[in-house]
Amino acid sequence: MAAPSPRDKRAERRARSGNLVDMNLVSLIDVFTILIFFLLSSAAGVETLVSPRSVKLPEARAEQAPADSVVLVVNGDEIVADGRRVVDRAGMVAAMADAADTIPALQAELQALAARQAVRPENRGARPTQPLTLTLLGDKDIPYRQLRKVMSSGAAAGYADVQFAVRRKEGA
Repeated sequence: MAAPSPRDKRAERRARSGNLVDMNLVSLIDVFTILIFFLLSSAAGVETLVSPRSVKLPEARAEQAPADSVVLVVNGDEIVADGRRVVDRAGMVAAMADAADTIPALQAELQALAARQAVRPENRGARPTQPLTLTLLGDKDIPYRQLRKVMSSGAAAGYADVQFAVRRKEGA
């Protein structure tokens, strides 16, 4: 009878010990370390506003970061307040044809957003001492008349501070 080959000996040892899977964890630990490092470095506190494709923001040399506020997205067809569509295309046409300085649906929504209650018990009694702030993501091609109506609606709802979101212009 011939002597078993090294391959046969290894197969016999493996069958005796019951180890079916030999896993090297070093490469998995490396991958998870890199993943954790990436997640920690990307969450460094940089806050950006996401601009929808339908809104082309103007460029400016802005140095100040936006404060936490109600975000209005305004383009020629609709107005979105904090992710919720407030005025659609038909409402926008009607608002622009109206002689009033405000857009009633937008004003009502902004008043509701200003009056919302804090969820956490420790924040319930605390009202902000600073004025209410709107951050306006307005398309660069919207008419001034529409922009003025949006700002008047915000002022009528109690928002005293309006910030305009812009794309940061590169260069000097």
